[in-house]
Amino acid sequence: MTTVDTPEAAVQEEPTGRQVPLLRLVVLGVAVLALLGGSLGYVLHARARGGPHRAVAADASFTLDRPGLYYRDAATGRVAREGGPAAGPSCERFYAGGDRALCLRALPGTPARTEAVVYDRTFTQLQSITVPGIPNRARVSASGHLLSWTAFAVGDSYAVSGFSTRTSVLDLRTGYLIKSIENIPLTMDGTRYHAADVNYWGVSFAADDNRFYATVSTGGRTHLIEGDLAAWSAHTLRENVECPSLSPDGTRIAFKKKVSDDPAAPWRLYVLDLADLREHPVAETRSVDDQAAWLDGATLGYALPNGNGRGTDLWTVPADGSGAPALRVPGASSPDAVS
Repeated sequence: MTTVDTPEAAVQEEPTGRQVPLLRLVVLGVAVLALLGGSLGYVLHARARGGPHRAVAADASFTLDRPGLYYRDAATGRVAREGGPAAGPSCERFYAGGDRALCLRALPGTPARTEAVVYDRTFTQLQSITVPGIPNRARVSASGHLLSWTAFAVGDSYAVSGFSTRTSVLDLRTGYLIKSIENIPLTMDGTRYHAADVNYWGVSFAADDNRFYATVSTGGRTHLIEGDLAAWSAHTLRENVECPSLSPDGTRIAFKKKVSDDPAAPWRLYVLDLADLREHPVAETRSVDDQAAWLDGATLGYALPNGNGRGTDLWTVPADGSGAPALRVPGASSPDAVS
């Protein structure tokens, strides 16, 4: 496999200017622990003792050949299909498309590392890539040709400033791996933009396996970007958009919008019409810290904390703003409707 930073150039390591002094990391870690109620401490402790769940392969009978809702089961840490046992591989983030599935796992020890594992429909492992950071977001294009993942360097929330992300894109057609998309030429408000604090996360692929949408953060603000892999370029479309998820018909984007400075409830789930860039909130009024998944052309699936501090439940809500949230699967996350 060839590893590249753009389709023409070799990957470069993080620039020295992005390195953070040790004292700043310690101070930031203390602040994050206070604001996140100790969740980062739990993650790091679990990793130090080998992870909350040991790595487990999928049972031989568990495949993607049966259409339905797949998700991560919190009790076992394994992928499950609705109505069946959790018999898939152990993952912390999961997504599938076409004939491929992507599983992100937190590796034991420090510093934090993420293993991105690529599977076929029978969950035979095809490839494994290790990157720095904590598993955060995972997506596979509808064709299964393109995969993307985001690893988060501080903790599993974007409510605290000062974090760093690394978002990768893997093209299975060529074997090209873009370790970090942060060096993609970015145009903001019609002008080429440069900044040291640029971070990307939450990729969502279009049906043409070339265009993609993602969040870029810079200068304390977030923006929705549309990227072009072949042209290796990106431009901003709208401010205050995080974790975009493109609808199956390619016309709408579900996203989390910051609506409050309260770190306990900063976001609200919205849907954006790409034709006119008009947005509307969905009926879910709780703060959603997730990259919502389109379970069909009308329904969004997402995870919310279940209240006991040890897991999430899977909820659904109509994308058009009507109806009400509904609990779909207790103790679940990383939903994906597999066809």
